[in-house]
Amino acid sequence: MLTQKLDAPSPTYYIGKGKIGELIGLKEQTQYDTVIFDDELSPRQQRNLEEALGVKVIDRSALILHIFARKARTHEGKLQVELAQHQYLLPRLIGQWRHLERLGGGIGTRGPGEAQLETDRRLIYKRINLLQHKIESVRQHRALYRRRRKETGTPIVALVGYTNAGKSTLFNTLSKASVDVEDRLFSTLDPVTRRLALPTGQQFLITDTVGFIHKLPPSIIAAFRATLEELDEADLLLHIVDITHKNAANQCLTVEKILSELNLKNKPKITVFNKLDLALSSEAELKALTAIPYFEEEILLPNEGIVLISAAKGWGMDELLNKIAHHL
Repeated sequence: MLTQKLDAPSPTYYIGKGKIGELIGLKEQTQYDTVIFDDELSPRQQRNLEEALGVKVIDRSALILHIFARKARTHEGKLQVELAQHQYLLPRLIGQWRHLERLGGGIGTRGPGEAQLETDRRLIYKRINLLQHKIESVRQHRALYRRRRKETGTPIVALVGYTNAGKSTLFNTLSKASVDVEDRLFSTLDPVTRRLALPTGQQFLITDTVGFIHKLPPSIIAAFRATLEELDEADLLLHIVDITHKNAANQCLTVEKILSELNLKNKPKITVFNKLDLALSSEAELKALTAIPYFEEEILLPNEGIVLISAAKGWGMDELLNKIAHHL
């Protein structure tokens, strides 16, 4: 791993010339065949880096898309990922065909690379169009479902949070469902909804959604619009936070920022600090902790509830359901 602090990334290579030299030196030691940059690279930067290093260069967006592609299970998930991949690929096409440009390319003639590029571009535009139409019909289908749910008057509670904060574990604990749970990023891509009853007897729907991540590429947010609209319809958001993560505060802020971008900032919300079984030894300790007013006063905005839980162990579920009942 290499890091570099620059006032601004180099428009040509993203990193400085000296750092490229270091990377080339590392290649002799480690024989690496791929370099991953933790930021979005412009097509030009990516092309120049690949030429300088002689290996495959992947940026943050491509890596996230790669993980998404491996995780997509449902038809809708696959459509959304493919759309984001094509939108990512389009401006980068030019680099794929430069080796052919040298073959033609006299004055007034077009090389085979150029002709191929136009064909590919046309095909990708066509595919993007088709995918957008398919996703639009999924959206309308969802909207119809949501309208029906509204007519029945059943309130909707949606789980949001940073990826791997424990949303699916909590979803399974509350609903006795068996949504895939893995200790890794983006194990949930498709929203899942179940009907639950509160201790008061009131019914509500709970929805598990895709996890957020710092610097989420705009193309992904756009492709997952149909999924994220589920949040728009929710009466209450449960913001799940992995309180044991060393970057918990930053992850919290990232989720708040994305909710803001999705115009969901003013939606009623309960903050749920999860994974307390990793810090405490029993639910009795957890109950003693919830009495501390510090959390409510110092960490949270006014009118926000807070609950401390362990979704894996089922700790704090009564308190959580009581808070949900109170909000609804």
